Amino acid sequence: MTTNELTAGVGMENKKSMPVLFLGHGSPMNAIEENEFVEGFRALGKDIPKPRAIVCISAHWVTKGTLVTAMEQPPTIHDFGGFPQELYEVEYPTPGSPALARQIQSLVTKTTIGLDMEWGLDHGAWSVIRHLYPAADVPVIQLSLDYYQSPQWHYELGKELRALRDDGVLIIGSGNIVHNLSLVDWSQLNTDDFGFDWAREVMTKVNGSILAGDHQALIDFESQGQAFELAIPTSEHYLPLLYVLSLQDSGETVTFYNDKSVAGALSMTSVKIG
Repeated sequence: MTTNELTAGVGMENKKSMPVLFLGHGSPMNAIEENEFVEGFRALGKDIPKPRAIVCISAHWVTKGTLVTAMEQPPTIHDFGGFPQELYEVEYPTPGSPALARQIQSLVTKTTIGLDMEWGLDHGAWSVIRHLYPAADVPVIQLSLDYYQSPQWHYELGKELRALRDDGVLIIGSGNIVHNLSLVDWSQLNTDDFGFDWAREVMTKVNGSILAGDHQALIDFESQGQAFELAIPTSEHYLPLLYVLSLQDSGETVTFYNDKSVAGALSMTSVKIG
């Protein structure tokens, strides 16, 4: 596990608020394997107060319009193929929270939030949250990504969730900052911290911008040059980071976990704010 803690900006940390997490979820196999990244997720779960509920923005629920899961018991979705049967047998039977879904409906004014009764928890959510809370005793709901909106729009929507932090709710963005499966070097999958030069360039720049509080540079990732084009060929794995950044208060401590490359073209970096 790689952990690095620094303070961004100036001012006093709000000790009453729940922290905010961006989790680099990586392969679905992290749900059942024992490795340093899983250790990092477990460490995160121990480093933060236990929330009353979780809102997860996952790279794997992309919609037209914005939806929030509103069922009492969200199903565990195995939204992947070609993995061992053991992975498909994993269930994460945590409850949902229709009341929290309705609360988000009332909080958000930027768009109309639809209540969804069909989705559940995809692997971007359960494969990592199960390591934070293995007892499955914290209600979890998911907020979808409207793929037809701009990065700036997603950042501004995230800001409207700020009140939840003061209400015992943990907000998690789940994706990967560097995520280009077409360029993954599978022969290097087990090589520790193997990253192509362009991937390392993006990881360094993104971490630096996070620490500097330069959110606009991170919102404008599409204009940051060729390295970013290679690292973020599609935005769904990156956009959850913008929700997390939008919720940062001045002076809040930033801690990096699992800050390593995998197979050249993936990064596992996770971020705790607060």
